[in-house]
Amino acid sequence: MKRILILFVLAGSMLSACNKFLETKPEDFVTPDNYYNTEADLDRALNGVYNRLVDNFGRMYSRGLFSFLSISDEFFYKNITITNLKVMDFDAGQLDVGKLWEVAYQGIDRANILLENVDKPKMDETRRKAIKGEALFLRAYFYFVLVDNFGGVPLKLKSTNNPLEKYLPRASVADVYASIVNDMKGADTLVSDISSYNYNERVTKTAVEAVLARVYLTMAGEPLKDVARYNDALIYADKVINSGKHNLNPDYSRIFINHSENKYDLQECIWEIGMYGNQLGNTQLAGAVGIENGVECTDDKIGYSTGPLKITARMFNLYAATDLRRDWAIAPYKYVTNTTTGVTTKTPYTAVQIYDRTVGKWRREYETVTPKNRNYNSTNFPVIRYSDVLLMKAEAETQVSGAPTAAAYDAVNKVRRRGYGKPINTPDATVDAPAGLDKADFLTYLQDERARELAFEGLRKHDLIRWGLYLSKMQSLAVDISTNAPSGFRYGANAAKNITARNLVFPIPNTEITVNHLVTQNPNW
Repeated sequence: MKRILILFVLAGSMLSACNKFLETKPEDFVTPDNYYNTEADLDRALNGVYNRLVDNFGRMYSRGLFSFLSISDEFFYKNITITNLKVMDFDAGQLDVGKLWEVAYQGIDRANILLENVDKPKMDETRRKAIKGEALFLRAYFYFVLVDNFGGVPLKLKSTNNPLEKYLPRASVADVYASIVNDMKGADTLVSDISSYNYNERVTKTAVEAVLARVYLTMAGEPLKDVARYNDALIYADKVINSGKHNLNPDYSRIFINHSENKYDLQECIWEIGMYGNQLGNTQLAGAVGIENGVECTDDKIGYSTGPLKITARMFNLYAATDLRRDWAIAPYKYVTNTTTGVTTKTPYTAVQIYDRTVGKWRREYETVTPKNRNYNSTNFPVIRYSDVLLMKAEAETQVSGAPTAAAYDAVNKVRRRGYGKPINTPDATVDAPAGLDKADFLTYLQDERARELAFEGLRKHDLIRWGLYLSKMQSLAVDISTNAPSGFRYGANAAKNITARNLVFPIPNTEITVNHLVTQNPNW
């Protein structure tokens, strides 16, 4: 990570990170009995919890949660046709699914250990509260990742002290969410304000509130359908908006250029996962943002990417031609290197080359860390942005009111105006959402707007599932690609063809089922 970085080892768990500007040496092996005696000890332990959000092997936000673990109707993988998670052809023994489970529980156990020892040292109480709050939130967030992807999971709120401890059965989805909400609401009273930092990799008050709005919206949808939670989502979205701490960046592309340039935007990006370095030194906390989901390029100086994520025509056609977000989220060009001269040229796609295009949100040409590694970089990933909060407000407000209100329209239109390069706070009939929509039509419009604004940010699958639309959208996508795509790209329908009702959640990993006989498997896996 750029700021929240250490090299730290705790008995039973390797916790690794590093400082963006100051690398530290590895610590000796320690145990809770002889550790957690100083504020610095707590800071290092907390950084070890954050560390699991990166994961060296790419199953969290360094790669998987915005790519192969989030297959939706936005993209398909280039040249992968069968027997692969990337085309949804896998079983409960799939390694990446198992590692997602494992890494999330590592983060939970680290948070549990920290919370059990947070009161040990003599230190500034404000800082102690902030550390406790961040640990509570992170524990809850790891559970949110788990319940969102696996359904009900064992709810472990104490650290592992003995390998012979009894295993736990799966808690219900409702009970997991109750724990998540309890921890996040507790964190909201403890963490620091974002104005306390000049970077956004720490969990701060508005980050907690923004994610809580997302959690409540999820609870209101599938599978819980706890519609009373729409009101809670509205309350927490409004807390972020009314805080005055955030605003839309007037330049949509600049959000993602900032990530590549290692610059912070605390107004738009409420919470980011920090990556560090390029995996060429001792520090192993780099990611693959802009590589796994990058512009096709074989020139290492510009920034190598095979362009593995090909976009669907459905995604491309959601945008109007005048929507500036289209040709930023979706690359309008690739880099072609002449094998004879070695000269690399930016080559635009033609109007008919829709399926040739790749994700373009994070472009390696803007990266500042050199030399550029082919597989890793230091580009941060945004977990939640202010535009997402505005769109969540519009959705929750409409659900609570029973019809789209002026406030809901205003929230959506601010996002749309920015997308078209218009003044954010000035009504503009050429781009604003159509007036007079009823509830159903407005929510459908809003669903498309979320797709346009948050494309390729790991949220589309999540949204479709909570709206109860994932299966129907993927089934229609399979027909669309099989019928209308150029023949050379019709394999892009394979992932959608493989999706059935079982794919609303991942299987509980075989590694867990084998050792914990109290855990039951998800249906049809």
